[in-house]
Amino acid sequence: MEDLLETFRINEEIAQKFFEIEISILSIHNFRDLFEKLLTEIREKFGVPYVWISMIDQSEVSDLIKTLESSKALKERLNVIDKDAFLNLIANETQPILISGDLKPYYQLLPQGQMYFIRSLAIAPLTLDGEIIGSLNQADLSRLRYRPGMDTRLLERLAVKVSICLSNVTAHEKLKWFAWRDPLTGLLNRRVMEKVLQREYKRAVRYKTNLTVAFLDLDDFKAVNDRYGHDRGDDLLRYVAGALEELTRDSDVVSRYAGDEFVIILPGISTKESLLLIQRLQDYFHKNPMDVEEEHMPVSVSFGLSSMGDAGVKNPQSLLKKADEMLYSAKEQKKKDDFASA
Repeated sequence: MEDLLETFRINEEIAQKFFEIEISILSIHNFRDLFEKLLTEIREKFGVPYVWISMIDQSEVSDLIKTLESSKALKERLNVIDKDAFLNLIANETQPILISGDLKPYYQLLPQGQMYFIRSLAIAPLTLDGEIIGSLNQADLSRLRYRPGMDTRLLERLAVKVSICLSNVTAHEKLKWFAWRDPLTGLLNRRVMEKVLQREYKRAVRYKTNLTVAFLDLDDFKAVNDRYGHDRGDDLLRYVAGALEELTRDSDVVSRYAGDEFVIILPGISTKESLLLIQRLQDYFHKNPMDVEEEHMPVSVSFGLSSMGDAGVKNPQSLLKKADEMLYSAKEQKKKDDFASA
C-alpha cells in the first residue's frame, strides 16, 4: 500500500510540473521567448540534460524563425531538418516516440555543431494546423530514462499545448513580420529602414565612425514591365533583392525604398570603400542576367552614395537625401552617355 501511495505521489508531482510548464508558455507571443522558456523549464524541472527543438525546413514556422534575431542559447538548441528525413525518422507518427540504445539514425535531429552524449531519446512531434512541423526532443545519457513502452500521455499533452502555442505565436509573428517587411521582396520596408538609419546615424556620431548610404535604382525597369508584364517585373525585383542580401555584409541593412528603388545602409565604411561593394554588385548583375522565358534578361542598376562627411550632411534625413541626389545625377549622366553613343 505504501509503495502504491508513493507511486501516486510521484506521478502527481510529475503531472504538476508538466502543468506548470504549460501555464508558463501559454501567454508567450514570440518564438524566442517560447522556446527559451519551454526548454529551460523542462531541463530545470525534470533534470533533463539535453532538450531541444527540431523544425522541418521550409515549413511556415522555420521560415519565420530564420527571419528573427534569435538568441545564442536558442540557436544552440534548434535544429532545422529536411522534411523527408524527419518524417522517415518518426514514420509520420504524431504520438511521442521513445528510443533507447542505438541512436545513430537520430543524430540528424541534433542541433548543428552540438555534441550530445545520449543513450535514450524522447521525440514529441509538434503540429501546426494538423501538419507535422517538427518535434520537442529530450535525451539522457542513461538508457533507462526513455524506454519504449513507458507512459507518454503527459508528454503528448505537453506537445499538444506547445503546438497550440506555436499556432498563436506564428500568427503574431506573421503580423509583426509584415509590419516590418516589404511583402514582395521580404526586405525591410521604408518605414523600418528610416528608423534603422536614425539608430545607425546616432551610433556613428557617438563612436565617431563612418556611415554610408547607397541608393540604388533599376535601369529600364518600365521597359521590363512593358515587354514581359508586371509579374516578370516582380520577379526581377525579387531577384535583385536576393542578390543584394547575398552580396552585402551581415552588418549592412538592405531595404526596398519604393518601386524599383533600394536603399543599403553601410555602417563603418566610407564612400570610397562602398564603391567596391557597388562595383561587386554591378559585376554580379552583368555576369548573372535573370532567365525569363528562355531569354537572358540583362540586369543593370544605377546608384548614388553619400557618407557622413559629405557636404550638407547634418542628420539621417540629409544623408539619405544626398544619396538620392547622387543617384539622380548618375541616372542623368547615363542618359547623356547613351545619347552620345547612339
